[in-house]
Amino acid sequence: MSVSIHPSVDHGVPQGTPGFSGGKLHCNCATDKVEVTVTSDCAHNHVCGCSKCWKPEGATFAQIAVAPRENVSVTAHPEKLVIVDETAAIQRHACRDCGAHMYGRIENTGHPLYGFDFFHTELADVQGWSPPTFAAFVSSIIETGTDPSKMDAIRGRLRELGLEPYDVLSPPLMDFIASQVAKQKAAA
Repeated sequence: MSVSIHPSVDHGVPQGTPGFSGGKLHCNCATDKVEVTVTSDCAHNHVCGCSKCWKPEGATFAQIAVAPRENVSVTAHPEKLVIVDETAAIQRHACRDCGAHMYGRIENTGHPLYGFDFFHTELADVQGWSPPTFAAFVSSIIETGTDPSKMDAIRGRLRELGLEPYDVLSPPLMDFIASQVAKQKAAA
């Protein structure tokens, strides 16, 4: 039996659509769904093993991506959104009724990822988003209950899917963060 990572990638990583221009995300409520509209494709799409990211029922990893914050807006039922952890760098806005994380926003203008909002492409009403390209914080799934003896099989499955496993973010994303920090230091 194959190792389950996330329902969106378990049967293969979906391909993106060239020129994709976004879509609407909906929470899992039966009615009065929270709706978040994203007016661009995503970037840095990945599966994430951290203990903060929302995961659908039974998923080992979350799937998370970013878009510029000016391209992300709540377009229905904002009154249902609550911040999961107000002390976290990423303010994750979740539906108070179903628990789905609709988007995450960094309010600290000094944070290297300020200006990007985080969201779960699987909550969208359309397909075509840029596909996930790596796995982040892989070892963190141990903190949420995964048996450490299963890690080799999980990393193997991630590689089969073309999602290189890292215990941080991908090297290009880490380079971007370091570049942002260097710019801030130079400006100070």
